Amino acid sequence: MADQRRRDLAAMLYPFARALVAAELPVLARHELNMWGYSVLCALDGSPARTQAALAQAINADKTRIIGTLDGLQRDGLISREPDPADRRARLLAITPAGRRVKIAVQAEIQANENRILARLPAGDRRAFLRVAETLADLSPDEIAGL
Repeated sequence: MADQRRRDLAAMLYPFARALVAAELPVLARHELNMWGYSVLCALDGSPARTQAALAQAINADKTRIIGTLDGLQRDGLISREPDPADRRARLLAITPAGRRVKIAVQAEIQANENRILARLPAGDRRAFLRVAETLADLSPDEIAGL
């Protein structure tokens, strides 16, 4: 039976997530990035050699629409794209040292604001919240939908 005393998760988390994203936009702008560019840098920092298609899937982006983002990141020296020796039609992507520096700087600013927000919670609750958020963030859309 549904617990009618609490709000639905989406009703609680969506406004919070939207406000977090809005708080990130000025940080990204200071570093001349958009959200997709930052997502690419984060994904490549965790796994350096990816094809464009695999990267698009990992960050939940359309593989044809991400090309402009990749072009800009490459032009700015933040990523490299090299032909895949196993498939010349594919490109292997990697973050460059400059890209890693930008990603680290952006992430530090974003997480400083997050830490300011999380400081409202007692330390034990903060650790539990982050642990639970990691667990839930790893669920696939099918798992969330109950498929």
